[in-house]
Amino acid sequence: MAEVINMPRLSDTMEEGTVAKWLKNVGDKVEEGDILAEIETDKATMEFESFNEGTLLHIGIAEGDGAPVDTLLAIIGEEGEDISGLLNGRGAAATEETPKIEENSVPAEPEAQTSSTEVPEGVEIITMPRLSDTMEEGTVASWLKKVGDTVEEGDILAEIETDKATMEFESFYSGTLLHIGIQEGEGAPVDSLLAVIGPQGTDVDAVLNAKPLNAASTDNAEKAKPASEETKSVDTAPVPISITSDSGRIYASPLAKKIAADKGINLSEVTGTGDNGRIVKRDIERFKPNAAPAASGATSRAPMEQAAPVAAMAPINLPVGEEGSEEVKNSQMRKVIAKRLSESKFSAPHYYLTIEVDMDNSKASRAQINGLPDTKVSFNDMVLKACAMALKKHPQVNTTWNNDTTRYNHHVHIGVAVAVDDGLVVPVLKFTDQMNLTTIGGAVKDMAGRARNKKLTPAEMEGSTFTVSNLGMFGILEFTSIINQPNSAILSVGAIVQKPVVKNGEIVVGNTMKVTLACDHRTVDGATGAQFLQTLRAYLENPVTMLA
Repeated sequence: MAEVINMPRLSDTMEEGTVAKWLKNVGDKVEEGDILAEIETDKATMEFESFNEGTLLHIGIAEGDGAPVDTLLAIIGEEGEDISGLLNGRGAAATEETPKIEENSVPAEPEAQTSSTEVPEGVEIITMPRLSDTMEEGTVASWLKKVGDTVEEGDILAEIETDKATMEFESFYSGTLLHIGIQEGEGAPVDSLLAVIGPQGTDVDAVLNAKPLNAASTDNAEKAKPASEETKSVDTAPVPISITSDSGRIYASPLAKKIAADKGINLSEVTGTGDNGRIVKRDIERFKPNAAPAASGATSRAPMEQAAPVAAMAPINLPVGEEGSEEVKNSQMRKVIAKRLSESKFSAPHYYLTIEVDMDNSKASRAQINGLPDTKVSFNDMVLKACAMALKKHPQVNTTWNNDTTRYNHHVHIGVAVAVDDGLVVPVLKFTDQMNLTTIGGAVKDMAGRARNKKLTPAEMEGSTFTVSNLGMFGILEFTSIINQPNSAILSVGAIVQKPVVKNGEIVVGNTMKVTLACDHRTVDGATGAQFLQTLRAYLENPVTMLA
């Protein structure tokens, strides 16, 4: 008897899945345990295996298409078995169970809807992938292949900028790149048409007409030309990430762009030695500037030479210059930071508590610890450890507001705010309370380094229950932070300063540090926040208690 297979729920937050690739075709024999398809969830692309044996009689969701959980995915049964009853029955059940989907469908024309999903054999539709759990939109930083190029499975197609990092996107198919749906520098929602790969000579228009594009990808295609014109006007500004040359956009790796930006190198002057002339790290390191600065120097002297006669005639030398500005397109990371922090600030009622901590004992303990072989801890590591232990004693601070309920997290995952070129990322130390100081120090150093090089994986930036932001190394004495939702609190750490303090009735030189706790008043009351800070202070002022 034929078995109906529905779109599975492959993660706890999954509401919809996209079939990235079918590994079986209609008519193929299927054994129990065979991989039927690769399904892209909200968190990863996962292999989906069959729990049934038989012949694949029907595919309900084409490659590249997405559908809600429990939608008809496939039917497996006996070869030649009549499944019309299952298909008709499935349609009736869908009408009763999911009226919202029915409202958006076109039941009067099922034949037209079915034919619109037919794509020529061998042609693959590539959509904008969901590369992180919070990703809603992606921006194509650069294409490493152009229309007409041969693509092998595993080749890097493009570099895609998400809300958290710039990641290389590789092809799962072989063929010729027939169409590019999203141009460099443009953004589009997840599942928008990204590219089409297939046999050389394929009628691309027929493929695009056959593939039902969502509204976002359609709008993106309509705006492609004006958007590219706007990009050209912006790209003339001397920003390494968006420089263009006479032959078009210059291809460079994210690391090469970062080093070039740090060194002030114009990428249009660099010769790339990577694949297809792509600029890589070694090209930037070997680059030697030409005589261009001399020309710019001559240009800068021109206004002074013109101003000289005026200076002789006027008693006051007024500055002569030229007003200028430039529009730089916001990165995907910057847009998401703005959105998330605005949502947090305007939805969570923030309040702030500040205390001053005596750091004399912490300084002495750190000096002793770092005097041991192969041991290195920072004050930030000590703050993280103290926070983790204080959270276990004050679980109300380690919570999440869910409107009708409050979730008490029994685990402690502390996010560490790290500044990067494009904004801010928050790598997460999982089970921080179970780490010792040296483990915390090594983990923070590793994750912060990879965060600045955009090498963190999405999983390493998920699941925080509390966050620490430290600006003490920049000399900031005191500041407040916006809560990193869904956390209920964030700790802002200032610099350690020497100042006169009163100890045992005498004024002496002491080392103090101010910390400010931002709390969500929906979950953390003032007294609760104050008690948490008292516990935190006790650990930092008596660091030996953190070593027990």
